[in-house]
Amino acid sequence: MGILYGMVAREHVVLAEFSATQTNASAIARQIMEKMKQGEDDSNASYSHDRYIFHIKKTDGLTVLCMADEASGRRIPFAFLEDIHQRFVKTYARTILSAPAYAMNDEFSRVLSQQMDHYSNDPNADRLNRLKGEMSQVRSVMVDNIEKVLERGDRLALLVDKTTNIQGNAVRFRRQSRRYRNTLWWRNLKLTCSLLLIFTIVLYILLAFFCEGLLLPSCLN
Repeated sequence: MGILYGMVAREHVVLAEFSATQTNASAIARQIMEKMKQGEDDSNASYSHDRYIFHIKKTDGLTVLCMADEASGRRIPFAFLEDIHQRFVKTYARTILSAPAYAMNDEFSRVLSQQMDHYSNDPNADRLNRLKGEMSQVRSVMVDNIEKVLERGDRLALLVDKTTNIQGNAVRFRRQSRRYRNTLWWRNLKLTCSLLLIFTIVLYILLAFFCEGLLLPSCLN
């Protein structure tokens, strides 16, 4: 149900009021104001009556009062009272000090009606819940961003690991290539030496055969 009644008064002089339902809220509000200390400024209070709570904000001689159901708590009704107080002072300024009873009722009762509906039905009217919702959205975005960063970090770590493996493989490949080249060089050297040795032996045998067993120097002469 929310906020059902609203009133603005200077001390005991009611300047504007609005009731969203048929209740005796107006009479009870006046009784509560009569019990409040005169001249007491900057005070907030709440009074329970039957199933409803009357919330009062008094600042600089101006009293703003509302009646709400228990489910509304205190935060929303006092946010409503603060809003109404600021709007009333901004609209009427110093006129408030000398205005007679109900002088602003025709005009400001519509403002009371609109703001009562707003604070009763609009979820955005509760600033704390709105801030909590915004913080929740920010937190969700931050969590998503952190997860993305962590995911990119995992990918980066995997890439670094692969790069390290590639570098390690390249070093091993160069070492193996160098060893393989060295091995081939020694094999080629051994094969060359073997061929030279075989060629020398064959040449010697041929020369010995043609020279009929003579020594190589005699054959040459």
